[in-house]
Amino acid sequence: MASAYSFDVTTGVDLQEVDNAVNQAQKESAQRYDFKDAKVLTIEFARTDGVIRLHTDHDMRMRALFDIVQSKLIKRGVPVKNLDVGEDVPAGNDTLKREIKLKQALDSETAKKVSAAIKDAKLKKVQASIQGDQVRISGPDKDALQDAMTLLRSQEFGVELKFGNYR
Repeated sequence: MASAYSFDVTTGVDLQEVDNAVNQAQKESAQRYDFKDAKVLTIEFARTDGVIRLHTDHDMRMRALFDIVQSKLIKRGVPVKNLDVGEDVPAGNDTLKREIKLKQALDSETAKKVSAAIKDAKLKKVQASIQGDQVRISGPDKDALQDAMTLLRSQEFGVELKFGNYR
């Protein structure tokens, strides 16, 4: 028997599912009637940067294009909490661009909030420690860790939390 148990709290998205959703959105936007006479209509996914780029010629089309991408991401099981949607930026020839960044790891602020939530709950001998882009929760028994998971699931941190590396 182990003297202490632990698990890690992280966040992230499946990049392959994002790629599939972007491909589906490209196919749907190519076939839609309201995009028929669009001068510019592109959806790009920069996998290494974790960014989806939208480019179109009209504000209404930008909203419709974003709705298509968002619905495809939802259908593929990608958490939309992990999307950091940028503002529409004017580009050349009266076109608009928008960047959607994917949150792949816990930032330091969110990690501090998770750690503070565990400490404020005063669970029996449960400790939280920040380790880079994840938070390790440790405790003497599995029941206390289950209570910590329930607590974290009930609160809002701005990203979809994932629990793993159970020991």
